[in-house]
Amino acid sequence: ELSIAENIFLDKLPRSAGLVRYTHLYEQTGNLLKQFGMGGIDPATPVKRLGVGSRQLVEIARGLRQDCRVLILDEPTASLTDQEAKVLFEHIRRLRNKGVAIVYISHRMEEINRLADRITILRDGQRVGEYAAGELTPGQMIRNMVGRELTTMAVSSTAASDMVLRVVDLNRPPRVRNVSFDLHRGEILGFAGLNGAGRTEAMRCIFGADKPHSGSIYLYGDNNPTPISSPALAVRHGIAWLSEDRKDEGLILTQAVCRNITLTRMSGVSRWGWIQTSRERQVGESSCQILDIRCQNVEQAASSLSGGNQQKIILAKWLWRDCNILICDEPTRGIDVGAKFEIYRLLRQLAAKGKAIIMISSELSELLALCDRIAVMSVGKLTAVFDRQEFDQDAIMTAAFAEHLKSSPQTITA
Repeated sequence: ELSIAENIFLDKLPRSAGLVRYTHLYEQTGNLLKQFGMGGIDPATPVKRLGVGSRQLVEIARGLRQDCRVLILDEPTASLTDQEAKVLFEHIRRLRNKGVAIVYISHRMEEINRLADRITILRDGQRVGEYAAGELTPGQMIRNMVGRELTTMAVSSTAASDMVLRVVDLNRPPRVRNVSFDLHRGEILGFAGLNGAGRTEAMRCIFGADKPHSGSIYLYGDNNPTPISSPALAVRHGIAWLSEDRKDEGLILTQAVCRNITLTRMSGVSRWGWIQTSRERQVGESSCQILDIRCQNVEQAASSLSGGNQQKIILAKWLWRDCNILICDEPTRGIDVGAKFEIYRLLRQLAAKGKAIIMISSELSELLALCDRIAVMSVGKLTAVFDRQEFDQDAIMTAAFAEHLKSSPQTITA
């Protein structure tokens, strides 16, 4: 409910005669936000109006602003783009050089190798070992983390020619500006871009969570646009939404695992308006077995499961609904490397069965590894679409900066 400025300086608000000096507060916050590439955001903006990635940056800015001796960062780049992560790394190195001790928790191997002096590996709540930086390869670290070898997934395209979704000139300024693309059966279409590029906002329009100002959505090869004015209508047309904010938007954390799974199609576990608990448990147990959801029992609260298992529950509930189009927004955010591979495998299996998948990710490496095509957005516009044989990391990043360079020409250096 509070502003960005109030969140960052909550314990150190500038005051005069007992009153908060907001002009000074916003000036301080504006200078700090510029250091994190958020100079265009009004410091008076309530945090609740920010996306998950921007909230993460605000939280990091608050932590780095404090004059601390020990700084603990838990998955700080989970919602950040590569460019934003680079800015964070610069701040971390600056603090280390000033003598601040830093504990950095992450599942991203390249970050650990880049930043750490010593590496401690945990598995199932126990310390597996401690190593000097550079002592282990990423593959060896992963083996220690998951306790087994993870085989590289061979990706072969399952995309068919028949179109299941066509979006024409979707427009909801300023975050979505005349976006057009198509999606085919059996395809995984990735969406890349910087934080705030408009990827999530465009998908929310397609799902009916936000109303577009203009544009048309065509489903399953129909020549007439399909009006989708609410999430309920989207679900009725076979569109699923896996939100990046799984705790607030994807799950009812206080409810049982089986209840979360069956919520999308209650008619399948009820009779004459009454829920059949035995049928509900049966569906939950079957889903847990198929997706390898690890829980003590299906009546366990979803809040007590790990992030990876919570993500699988969200996937399970839409499989129970049997939706044909799945929009996955940051499906591997904040989950361990073993669970990531499981999510990758499940998504490819769904595509092989004819499901069409849109995948938004801030990790370009996973889009390159998993997708059949990658669409790139920059400041609300779709600037390029790459087929798999055209995948090139530099070209994709150039497309992600395209609109930024138009509005403010400058040299971008890595």
